[in-house]
Amino acid sequence: MEILHQAFMQRALIAAALVGLTAPAIGTYLVQRRQAVMGDGIGHVAMTGVALGFLLNTSPIWMATLVAVVGAVGMELIRSRGKTSGDIALAMLFYGGLAGGVMIINLAPGGSTANLSSYLFGSISFVSPEDVTAVVVLAAFVLAVTVGLRRQLFAISQDEEFARVTGLPVRALNLLMAVTAAVTVTVAMRIVGLLLVSAMMVIPVAAAQRVTRGFAATLSLAMGIGVVVSLGGTAATYYIDAPSGATIVLLAIAVFVATTALSTPVARRRARAVRAAEELCTQDDVKV
Repeated sequence: MEILHQAFMQRALIAAALVGLTAPAIGTYLVQRRQAVMGDGIGHVAMTGVALGFLLNTSPIWMATLVAVVGAVGMELIRSRGKTSGDIALAMLFYGGLAGGVMIINLAPGGSTANLSSYLFGSISFVSPEDVTAVVVLAAFVLAVTVGLRRQLFAISQDEEFARVTGLPVRALNLLMAVTAAVTVTVAMRIVGLLLVSAMMVIPVAAAQRVTRGFAATLSLAMGIGVVVSLGGTAATYYIDAPSGATIVLLAIAVFVATTALSTPVARRRARAVRAAEELCTQDDVKV
């Protein structure tokens, strides 16, 4: 296939596969904790890191990772100490990160907001060998945390108080989850873009939840859907010359619509079966 003979497409497909694995992996826990929009806030903070990379003439990915981690940890500390609500903390991340990125990029030599475009919406043509190396290292960290500590992370996502009673280090695990979410944002920004990365954390999970029941099954299927739509969207971008982030997210939405359509009749049949069983039990009780 011609697409596989292009060096930039090889790099883009590797990065896309890793995005497809990591974004739904951490997203499964965030959805469980009702923090689905956390990726948006971190994405805006990461924009400040990208701008600092241009200003300091260093790697935008590694600088974005550093700034995003600091922002995510700060937000988690504010939430856990109850000094302000999570919504306010998210709003501060949104607007402060956005304003900081725009301001700093204009201070960089020869910099303008146009330099941020590929980071905001994703671009397969700008994935360099150095970017692939950074993405592989960061994705390995995300997968090690989300898969290796899945029992502990699931416990704090379900009930923090119960997890604390059982002896789990809840604060440390919450901070680790925040750091992992921040790292995931920087993994995905080259392919999906900072403004759309949250969609890849949420939509594959929502699609998987339509056809699965257990947490482990949802996690596995969400990661599978993420890989399929990321690779499919990246390949489609090569042929239709569209922004990779938008293509991938629209494909993920299409999968969600399909799983919803498939799961609705099954859910109705299950509901009818439950009602029939309840009526039968009621009749038996009356006879007794």
